[in-house]
Amino acid sequence: MMSLTRNIKFLIALCCIALIALACSVTSKTHTTMSTRQSILKSFYPALTSVTRFFGVNNRVITPDVPAVPSSSIYDFKVTLINGDTLSLADYKGKKIIVVNTASDCGYTAQYEELQQVYNSNKETIVVIGFPANDFKQQEKGNDDEIASFCKKNYGVEFPIANKTTVIKGDAQHPLFDWLSDPSKNGWNKEAPAWNFSKYVIGEEGNLLGYFDPGVSPLGKDFSNALHNTMP
Repeated sequence: MMSLTRNIKFLIALCCIALIALACSVTSKTHTTMSTRQSILKSFYPALTSVTRFFGVNNRVITPDVPAVPSSSIYDFKVTLINGDTLSLADYKGKKIIVVNTASDCGYTAQYEELQQVYNSNKETIVVIGFPANDFKQQEKGNDDEIASFCKKNYGVEFPIANKTTVIKGDAQHPLFDWLSDPSKNGWNKEAPAWNFSKYVIGEEGNLLGYFDPGVSPLGKDFSNALHNTMP
């Protein structure tokens, strides 16, 4: 009986994953207001995180085994924001920096709201910088104006958002994500974003503290430990 119950739960979980994956894969025109599909994805987000956590999918937390010193400084980077302004990462020395690649049409898009909560609660010590990208299943088709309006209107985003870019490895990869995924530059990590809403945490001195898969909630224990506890 117990084995049967486990099998039933397993089948239900697989069905949930399949439905969410199907919803994520459907393409639609981007609007500044939330589409029906985006609303469905938002409502499915808690189920998605529960299922992926249960099966250990998209839930990697990667941290250095020993303290690692980058060979080049993250504070040398400047980021073009979605409104055309330029942001210098040097302005955030002494703060933790969360770097996350984002998309408007993904099962994880509801993390915008969670990231905003983190930002609201820690503005004196933490900054979040979002990087919209169309690299995974074309789930960010909007232009910069549409993305900015969508984030603000539907999730109340106030943290800095960069202009639309490329985050996966290749010639077009944003220089910051090249640094984040090149161990010869950041000191230890080779992981480029696995999907939308992959997250990196940089410490107060500019060292990379950890990489977090999309399924790791910004409000979860693992992520909170990176933000508030001492890590290598």
